[in-house]
Amino acid sequence: MKEFITTSLETHLFFGRIMKEHALFLQAAFPAGETEYRNKANWFREEFEKILRQTVRLADGMVGEDVLRSGEVFTEFTVMAEQQTGRLTKIPIDFRITQAEKKLRAGCAKYADKRMVWQIRQLNRHVLRLLSGLIMFKKQILREVTSCRLYTANYPLLIEHIIREAELYRQIITMLEEKTCMSSENIVETELFWNQIMMEHALFIRGLLDPTECELVETADTFAEDYFRLLEEAKRQDCKTMNGLTKRTLETTKRYRDFKAAGTKGITGCDIRSIILPLLADHVLREANHYLRILKQEGE
Repeated sequence: MKEFITTSLETHLFFGRIMKEHALFLQAAFPAGETEYRNKANWFREEFEKILRQTVRLADGMVGEDVLRSGEVFTEFTVMAEQQTGRLTKIPIDFRITQAEKKLRAGCAKYADKRMVWQIRQLNRHVLRLLSGLIMFKKQILREVTSCRLYTANYPLLIEHIIREAELYRQIITMLEEKTCMSSENIVETELFWNQIMMEHALFIRGLLDPTECELVETADTFAEDYFRLLEEAKRQDCKTMNGLTKRTLETTKRYRDFKAAGTKGITGCDIRSIILPLLADHVLREANHYLRILKQEGE
């Protein structure tokens, strides 16, 4: 039960924020006249903000220090990125949640009891219902965009990208609820998933940078190529032969995380010309930090 509580809360701390921000990115990218889509995206944003707020209340003394220190829950840029993005998009963002996250203490469910288990089960089931609705909404947007019936400033690939992340979140919570052993998850599948995500981040960054940012565009291109090669190699591996590839993936992801951190600093400091929202820069940095933690665990 301790593992159930801890893993559930750690998953919500990371993915609950990611889903909240997906909804914001969708909302901000619709034309002003698309009130139905904007309002629905706003509703999901508010609902996942409630989820994150509730998770933070439950998580104090219940999650691992490695997660809190990983940079996947928040970074040094998150509050500033939220404030700037709220000002730029006119979409309200409760950055007090991030400030509360900074005060969280590690503890790995030392105080687990039946009431806590019941609260986590209620939270998980609520999240699963919300995720099913959000995934359907994202798929509807994708269908409308690819059939030229809806405009959004988001790439179709980005919408596919955020559908896959929501589906992974749903899969993890479903496994927890069904008491499926988390360690049985295939290492090859994990790296294939996150290498694809990292490659696509590089493609998005390249496409959202101002064309005059030649050096950054070239670096993003290089990372996209690096992850493409890692993807192709991972497809030919099995669990017994993954160790060497995991080490290379770890080194690549460390360099990529540093590139994203420098980019987030440059975007929040208004030193980089782009159409990247500050919170999107921080968002992809947190995902790199999350993947780094996974890779380090696999290497142990």
